[in-house]
Amino acid sequence: MPIRVLLVEDSTVALIILKRILSTSPDLCVVGTARTGKEALALVPTVEPDVICTDFHMPQMNGLEFIQEVMVDYPRPILVISASVQADDTQNVFQLLNAGAVDVFPKPTTGLASDYELIGQELIHKIKVLSGVKVFTKHRKSQPSLNPVQSDKRLSIPTLSPISRTTVSPVSSKTIKMLAIGASTGGPQALHTILTQLPRNFPVPIVCVQHISEGFLQGLVSWLDGECHLAIKVATPGELPQAGSVYFAPEGRHLEFSRNGRFAYSNAPPLAGHRPAVTATLESVAQFYGASGAGVLLTGMGRDGADGMKVIAESGGLTIAQNQESCVVFGMPAEAIALGAAQYILSVNEIAPFLLNRVKNQ
Repeated sequence: MPIRVLLVEDSTVALIILKRILSTSPDLCVVGTARTGKEALALVPTVEPDVICTDFHMPQMNGLEFIQEVMVDYPRPILVISASVQADDTQNVFQLLNAGAVDVFPKPTTGLASDYELIGQELIHKIKVLSGVKVFTKHRKSQPSLNPVQSDKRLSIPTLSPISRTTVSPVSSKTIKMLAIGASTGGPQALHTILTQLPRNFPVPIVCVQHISEGFLQGLVSWLDGECHLAIKVATPGELPQAGSVYFAPEGRHLEFSRNGRFAYSNAPPLAGHRPAVTATLESVAQFYGASGAGVLLTGMGRDGADGMKVIAESGGLTIAQNQESCVVFGMPAEAIALGAAQYILSVNEIAPFLLNRVKNQ
């Protein structure tokens, strides 16, 4: 059956162009259109879309308000198609993702039909991908939430046993000296959940590899830096990682460690179609830190990171995969689990408390 799409767009011209683009794919079917978020909200239970594509700026109820309502009452994969989700629209982009949107797709800045046609196949591909994404109901907050940096949450630490695997080394009891985290689709939200729970004095440097559209990395870093206790930055070649900081791999380069433990960029070919690749960083962590390295693999499509997780596990390091129930896409963690590379399989909400407990006792 075709993928059922609801289009929410207040521009008549843009709506016509989008409908024309989607009609070129036999796998997609536009089952409804709306001019405002309020109008769309009433349509959702009637047309039962598989994917919702919405603009951001609309009268009566804008895209952000619409997403918040949908994710409470009728959770669906949502793609924001807007001129206000360009790479430099940091606040808009990550506010929308945090509200429950799965991805964003910038409109051509010219607004010309010919420019829309150029990105047509990419848009169709994104919608097809989103149709297979799992989303979660968001609960309305009875009161405004505190900025994580200002809050004083007490975390409950789960008591967990390692998954029994015959292909990995026993769970390491050694001191963790480096934590590496890899993520793809749904990663910004998962990283936000984990990193906002870690205190400023977290005693281990953290390196992250996030698959993200070109131009959006600095926006992700700036957003997380404003939300977290920890300092968030893009890793610099030659820099020595420090506790209390989170370092992201740069765009277009693998992030590795030199022989003296400093960050190094690599132009080696993509792995599993990605550069930076999670596996490249995890393998470098295993090579330099051995049993003192730890790897966490979060939500994402494909299998990037699975092989790197196995190398860390075989080196005696600690490995954690996000569980299926809390993943937006259970691809990368599933591949690591299938390889026997995950010593622990935890929900996204359990990972930070587990890590805090683990480093507290080392």
